[in-house]
Amino acid sequence: MKIGIGSDHAGFEYKEKIKAFLQGLGHEVRDFGTGSLEPVDYPRFIRPVALAVAAGQCERGIVLGRSGNGEAMTANRVRGIRCALCWNLESARLGREHNDANMLSLGESMIPLELALEIVKVWLDTPFAGGRHAARIREMDEAQD
Repeated sequence: MKIGIGSDHAGFEYKEKIKAFLQGLGHEVRDFGTGSLEPVDYPRFIRPVALAVAAGQCERGIVLGRSGNGEAMTANRVRGIRCALCWNLESARLGREHNDANMLSLGESMIPLELALEIVKVWLDTPFAGGRHAARIREMDEAQD
């Protein structure tokens, strides 16, 4: 799977670890930056990930920051993006199963690295359930018109 990844300075360290983790699982990773711990404004690095996912250039996207909140909000401003802010395995599973989340947002200061990696794995492995949930996705999409 081709996965876009991006972060600000506060999510940089986890971004690098998650990128290596994804590559180790055989995924192709496109890194949208940032490239260091130097302070930056997160929309510059998050929006391009969301645009790439929305355009089909990446199948999924992962964004990171201090809390993950602003990153999820930025991604969700892009039409067709369903970015789930996840903090445990259940939120990751439900984000995929019920909401067909095509992006994942994580907060580096909110969870330990080991849990972040487990969340990524669950989010990647969980299929969308479809059914009644598909109608809700259509309603979300219609609300953007």
